[in-house]
Amino acid sequence: MLKFPYGTCDFYSLITENYFYVDRTAALPLLEDAGKQLLFLRPRRFGKSLLLSMLENYYDVAKAGEFDKLFGHLAIGKQPTPKHNQYFVLKWDFSAVKPEGNTADIQKTLHDHLNNRIKSFAKRYQSLLTEAIEIDRQNAMYSFESLLVAVQQTPYRLYLLIDEYDNFANELMMAPTTTNLSREAALRAGESALKAVLKVVKAASAGGGLDRVFLTGISPVILTDITSGYNVAQNIYLDAEFNDLCGFTETELATVLTQLGEECQWPAEKVTETLATMRQFYNGYRFSEDRQEWVYNPTMVLYFLRHLQQQCQAPAEMLDSNLEMDRNKLSYIATLPHGLPFLTQLVANPTAVTVSRLVQRFGVERMLSTQPDTAFLASLLYYFGVLTQTGRNDFGQLGLTIPNLVVRQMYVEQLLEQFLPDLKDEMAQLAQTFYQTGDVQPVCEFIEQRYFKVLDNRDYAAAKELTLKMAFLTTLFNDTFYVMDSETALERGYADLTMIIRPTMRQYRLWDFLFEFKFVNLKPVKSSKSPKLTGKAVKQMTVTDLKTRCQPQLTEAKEQLQRYRQTLVETYGEKLRLKVFAVVAVGWERVVWEEVV
Repeated sequence: MLKFPYGTCDFYSLITENYFYVDRTAALPLLEDAGKQLLFLRPRRFGKSLLLSMLENYYDVAKAGEFDKLFGHLAIGKQPTPKHNQYFVLKWDFSAVKPEGNTADIQKTLHDHLNNRIKSFAKRYQSLLTEAIEIDRQNAMYSFESLLVAVQQTPYRLYLLIDEYDNFANELMMAPTTTNLSREAALRAGESALKAVLKVVKAASAGGGLDRVFLTGISPVILTDITSGYNVAQNIYLDAEFNDLCGFTETELATVLTQLGEECQWPAEKVTETLATMRQFYNGYRFSEDRQEWVYNPTMVLYFLRHLQQQCQAPAEMLDSNLEMDRNKLSYIATLPHGLPFLTQLVANPTAVTVSRLVQRFGVERMLSTQPDTAFLASLLYYFGVLTQTGRNDFGQLGLTIPNLVVRQMYVEQLLEQFLPDLKDEMAQLAQTFYQTGDVQPVCEFIEQRYFKVLDNRDYAAAKELTLKMAFLTTLFNDTFYVMDSETALERGYADLTMIIRPTMRQYRLWDFLFEFKFVNLKPVKSSKSPKLTGKAVKQMTVTDLKTRCQPQLTEAKEQLQRYRQTLVETYGEKLRLKVFAVVAVGWERVVWEEVV
């Protein structure tokens, strides 16, 4: 039976205790050829620490006697590089360095971590070292230089692994600061401390006993500031050959699901159905323009597979609680100027964002800027793992989109927190009743009377149909019962919102839904012969009069829905229990609807 290593990033334990491991050792020769000092970025919980652990076990001279046990059955075991087990390995994990207190506290925390790792290094390699390493508790850079002197007295050289180099900046920017400094001062203090460390690392690589460095992180948020002291790293995070260095491919996932299906005695069609569900919720990451294959988030996949193995069914909650911290990234973006309308646009129209290129240099100054542009916002969301690449369009612009439905859930919950934080319980009950009855009238009344009241910012109001779609999506969102998607591709068009019951939930008495939204401006076209629409006049109109006034929009929506309905029926067959609605907003005052039967 397969053992899934959920939450485990220790390569040695995975291999020796026979846990499931997706082999990435074939990339080792490519990494060696890529350069001696490499920077590799991926979103959090994407397998970076396991990658570093694999590197550590492969290059560690102290593990030479265990090479066959650890790597003999893997790709690299059949053709190892000459550098295997030829290094002393030192690992620093900056996620353990918390940015708390004043400047001196931040520096002390960093130096304490480095010194502790150097002390552990000295103990680990004491039988191979001929000279003692001196530890200066006040100055870890002195300790590091002493380590290098000791290394130079041996036939080996040092491989330095640095995990989460940008951790302090991410923590400071994404959460309320807990330091005694302002966020700006704390960022500058952390940046200064890191810059000093990497300056020594750079010097050590110039004949000082340090041969290779591999850094991981989430984003390049402080590269501009530290590269004056450390400008020698090769950025490989957008290279095509490393697109799937972390994460699972669909082929790999399909193989595992087939095995689990056999254990659960599933028919082949249920395995296929489960893979389709995982594709919708967990797939969609692409880290290179030159690769077409999508990558699955490994933490999400292992969370799903472990539950599937234990229960022979998918988990009800598709979002792993260990990814809750990613909400902080969306909260941060929402606090920036134009950030909240930007998130709204992404939820309502996930294919709408294009940039000429990803921003790769930020720096403290830009992170603290009060006027972030679209490229800045989109690039940050990309590095955080809540947007991903779709490739270049006909005009050479790079498209970015929400990667999957579980990430969209985080967007939706962030928007709810911003717009209607006190109404979440009421909305949940409203949505639950709608799923069961299919009566859309209470939903329309809620959006008309409650939701529209918060749309007093012109940034939101200008979005029109997109904002109307966002209002329905956030009000009705539920990934426990539904696969919810906006801009669903249906018969040469895109449905505004589909809510299709998840396969494992079809046992319950719920409805499937299909929506098309239209918007009528309160200010009519100048050539229009219709009476002038004002907010006051619209509020006083009867539903019948409003529908008459909106008949062109309702008719257009219903014609589109008839085509979309046919495609859904052909796709899902008799199991589909579909209700179809055309919805029109008249300004931000009224909502009318018609069911399409």
